[in-house]
Amino acid sequence: MSPFARSTRGARTRALAVALALVVGVTACGTGDSDQDTTEDGPVNLSIFWWGAERRAELTQQALDVYAGRHPGVTFTVTWQGNTGYYDKLSSQAVGGNPPDLFQIDDNYLTEYAERDVVLDLTPYVDSGELDLSDFPSSLVQYGQIAGRTVAVAAAANTPGMVYNKTLLAELEVAEPTIGMSYEELIDWASEITALTDGEVAGTMDPSGDYKALWLWLRTQDLELYQGRRMGFSAADLTRWFALWEQARAADATPDAALIKSANSGDVTQQLVATGDAATSFMWSNQLAELQKHTSDDLGVVSYPGDPKGQWARASMYWAGYRGTRHPELVVDVIDFLVNDPQAGRILGTERGLSSNLKVRQAVQATLADEKMKDSLAFEQQMAERFGPAPVPPPPGHTKVRALLITAAESVQGGDATGQEAAGEFIRAANAALTNG
Repeated sequence: MSPFARSTRGARTRALAVALALVVGVTACGTGDSDQDTTEDGPVNLSIFWWGAERRAELTQQALDVYAGRHPGVTFTVTWQGNTGYYDKLSSQAVGGNPPDLFQIDDNYLTEYAERDVVLDLTPYVDSGELDLSDFPSSLVQYGQIAGRTVAVAAAANTPGMVYNKTLLAELEVAEPTIGMSYEELIDWASEITALTDGEVAGTMDPSGDYKALWLWLRTQDLELYQGRRMGFSAADLTRWFALWEQARAADATPDAALIKSANSGDVTQQLVATGDAATSFMWSNQLAELQKHTSDDLGVVSYPGDPKGQWARASMYWAGYRGTRHPELVVDVIDFLVNDPQAGRILGTERGLSSNLKVRQAVQATLADEKMKDSLAFEQQMAERFGPAPVPPPPGHTKVRALLITAAESVQGGDATGQEAAGEFIRAANAALTNG
């Protein structure tokens, strides 16, 4: 069934849901203005909260306007802000018992909010088909599940991608990296680039502090980053990971510690493939277009080294509903619209990432003008057939663990600790952070 045919079915479902909500006369929860609360003959108002910049706000508002236009009587009280302080505000609302009916969340906090019973259990709606996830990659559906329950739906998707400098490789007559190349092959390849440029450009960024790279490397060895509320690997495993990058430094495949540290900040403008200090950077695939804005060289994207089954379709962020909302069916219907409706998909485009619904993604692809976003989407489509199953979303304390890994990796890169010392300290500190998370 085409997404356009599915949308017609969905419109009937939404109309029924809205009609039922209006008859029942439920009261809006969250941050909505009480003047807009539903009565037997009044409108339904949903409060919705997300983080992002003005462009995201403009596009999301346009999509919500389409929904409201199809369903007279439904209105939205919209709140949005930058990422800084977003979770502080959301947490305060949750503690106070008045979260928004519908809100954006990411995998840093999803498990915490599910365990605190803040989010609406979406499982019955998925089972009934009211929330249709049939056109999502299976691993993307899995990545919204906690303890067997669907607690959130991917608003958009991405996957880790190694971004590389195509222009430089062509000038040096060096082959481009390929899906499935090993880390050892990457290091040999990178050493050649460093030598050919007389050390002016390092062959590869050192991603030993990148939790994504570590996680995928572990998954190719049937290990996980987490096992419940503990790390899913040993100090010996992490020592091997650090040793791999010590080998890379010995082979002159990576830049100096100062450059690595600047890139560890995550700032797109500081990524070494954009600054010209390295031929690769380890990023999210949908960041290709943003990286391209900061260099005149042509960039490409490929999977992280290792068996691609270690990768999965990851939610760049989710939509979740508040467990205490007075109108859960309508919240679910809006989520279904935002992720499955072709018109909504075309409006939202790739601002949050790639469309979660593969059929909607195809419709969006035809509207894209940015060539690098097209490349990013094509890469994700290519990877979809190779993805392995998704892991459980990270436990509370994940943000602390990420910071601890960077600290440990930088201590090894700078020669302040051996890989074994840094690994042992990391495991102790990370397990403590998870226990107290």
